[in-house]
Amino acid sequence: MGALSQYIESEGVATTQISLIREHTLAIQPPRALWVPFILGRPFGVPNDAAFQERVLTAVLRLLEAPSGPILTDYAEDAPPVREGSGADQICPVSFAANAGEETPGAAFVREVAELMPWYDLACERRGRTSVGLSGIPPFDAAHRIAAWVQDGTMASPDGLTAGEMLKLLIEDLRAYYYEAAAARPASPDASAIESWFWTDTAGGRMFLELHERCATSEDPTLKRLCATSIVPRAVMHVRQNR
Repeated sequence: MGALSQYIESEGVATTQISLIREHTLAIQPPRALWVPFILGRPFGVPNDAAFQERVLTAVLRLLEAPSGPILTDYAEDAPPVREGSGADQICPVSFAANAGEETPGAAFVREVAELMPWYDLACERRGRTSVGLSGIPPFDAAHRIAAWVQDGTMASPDGLTAGEMLKLLIEDLRAYYYEAAAARPASPDASAIESWFWTDTAGGRMFLELHERCATSEDPTLKRLCATSIVPRAVMHVRQNR
């Protein structure tokens, strides 16, 4: 849309637009744009809130008062909270909540990793770097490997790596993947909120807890060491044990 607006303006017609990804708008530099801090797919906030949507629309139209640009203005309001039962959860392209049903824990984990990819890609674009990649295995494939190991106890390891060392690399990659994807969401959640979300609300957190149990009872000493040091933070275990 940014490139198209430049062409339209060259024909003498003023344009304005809403931006959901600020970095893209900065790169394209359309004549006038209003960046909104809302979830991808919701340029006007949440459904069925006409007053809020009207304020957003008014703000973007007011940019037409500027004779020329490029102009990029940040919208000052956050979107209202989603009302339960409003159906707004169907609008966001990514679901961060656990899905009920007959889906196995491993399948839910793999699906969730795939759904997080747009947010992870956005995080990489914004930061210009990532902490993911220690294992050399893409996150989706890493999730498949962990799900298979939990199901049947088998995992291929490169020469020179123990099962514990290989699993540790996969865990570190996927933990970084989740945390970086979550940090790209609107409202910029802090580290504490992201950690709470991961261990409380995600299939990934539940899979890591299952890994902890499996490694604790394994006869492989490398997996036992991994259980003691690298899968579930002690603070998380403490909270779970005292519920």
